[in-house]
Amino acid sequence: MINANLVNLFNKTIQQADILIEEKRIKKISVTGKENPALPYILPGFVDAHVHVESSMLTPVQFARLAVVHGTVATVSDPHEIANVMGVQGVEYMIEDGKRVPFKFCFGAPSCVPATIFETAGATITPDDVRDLLAKEEIGYLAEVMNFPGVLNADPDMIAKINWAKHFNKPADGHAPGLRGEAAKNYAAAGMTTDHECFTYEEAKEKIAYGVKILIREGSAARNFDALIPLLAEFPEQIMFCSDDKHPDFLVEGHINLLVKRALENGNDIWNVLHAACLNPVLHYKLPVGLLKEYDPADFIVVDNLTDFNILQTWLDGEKVAENNISLLPDLRSSHINQFNCTIKKASDFQCIAEENASQIKIIEALEGQLITNGLTEEISVQDGFIVSDPERDILKISVINRYKDTEPAIAFIRNFGIKKGAIASTVAHDSHNIIAVGCDDDSICEAVNMLIESKGGISAVGDGQKLLLELPIAGLMSDDDGYKVANAYTEMDQFVKSSLKSTLQSPYMTLSFMALLVIPALKLSDKGLFDGEKFEFVPLSIL
Repeated sequence: MINANLVNLFNKTIQQADILIEEKRIKKISVTGKENPALPYILPGFVDAHVHVESSMLTPVQFARLAVVHGTVATVSDPHEIANVMGVQGVEYMIEDGKRVPFKFCFGAPSCVPATIFETAGATITPDDVRDLLAKEEIGYLAEVMNFPGVLNADPDMIAKINWAKHFNKPADGHAPGLRGEAAKNYAAAGMTTDHECFTYEEAKEKIAYGVKILIREGSAARNFDALIPLLAEFPEQIMFCSDDKHPDFLVEGHINLLVKRALENGNDIWNVLHAACLNPVLHYKLPVGLLKEYDPADFIVVDNLTDFNILQTWLDGEKVAENNISLLPDLRSSHINQFNCTIKKASDFQCIAEENASQIKIIEALEGQLITNGLTEEISVQDGFIVSDPERDILKISVINRYKDTEPAIAFIRNFGIKKGAIASTVAHDSHNIIAVGCDDDSICEAVNMLIESKGGISAVGDGQKLLLELPIAGLMSDDDGYKVANAYTEMDQFVKSSLKSTLQSPYMTLSFMALLVIPALKLSDKGLFDGEKFEFVPLSIL
């Protein structure tokens, strides 16, 4: 029996009540009086309405251990990161690992594996695969349909996947950054029910008018909270909160609870905030998550008050899984699956020949807090006939290396990482998860890349006489080590890149991971070359 102030999201009341739990469910709720501020408050748990668990660099088990401390009881999880490496086997891996804890994972059927035909992924998920996945009880939706050109142009495979979602009466997630007007309307009409990629208020409001629910995203790299939070007061039933991608150090600090507190501090109505954080995702995705009604699963959180929202306890299926910032979920190891087939590189592999008569090159401009990039034009720096990095002008070499077979590295240049020496590299490189590296010189880039090839996955940093490596042995994306230990190791590397290598980015590794994401404009790099995400075609590096 729990005695607390019951926060009822359906009739928007707060009353003192006794809650009886038996056999994993709410057996009985007895209202005993008016709200008593001396008592804690009990309410449904928080739901992350769109996240890639793999981006935490943790297995589902380890992700859950960290998330429950912050009052998260469920996630709507798109496993397309591991699917791009391991295919359907990777999706099934996530499902089975998640079953080892009572956390409510709702996994989606990846719709775009590979994300485009302009990169090399480790697997393909066909319409038949999507059908088989959607038939599973554990698969709750069709995951983000990034190929919006395919939808608009009625690509047969893309339409077949959407139709399977309709057949199984499961929602389809949208993904259409910047899409407006008639194109956005047609994209929504094809069956898209959500969009987490809006980065302006006007874009999001227009998509709401087309029947799309908007997910306000605040992750480790992409942050749209400030731009989109005004929508909550206008469309409280159409808004959800999500993180999309959250590195382990950020997950240790907080999760959806931080968005709740921030929204309240901005003056938003508490019922609107809790609908976005707790109720709307459960109703939209039909999640098997209790909402504090009799006979519901006993999933809930206990907080000190409705201002500070300090999480005192988290419960799942009648089991207390976190208390006073301590996770009570078990620290479990997981099996390791991977696909990694490239061999050691030489520094000369990263040389970039200066074309005759070329004085300028196209430059990727990374943007703080955004997945989109700009395309710039800059004068080249040449040494011995090769285009080289120019750290003084903040122009660094970027390379993407196919990890599934041996090919020549793709080379381009990038601005805004701010690194003054050395290099960083990662096998977390959306969406195909080849090796991606940024650095000041070919030797450092090569060394950072080879550390990852030897370990078959991870993130690395080289410079200032040091070498740092965080191994990610599961698909080159995740570790099954204790999540807090992984977070500490990641924090050490992140601080090294900022303090010793002098990166000016808040999340250099997270930003790096999106520089090969071709479906997000404007200029990106795949293992096959420099790519214009607006024209959707390869472009030459040099301007003749």
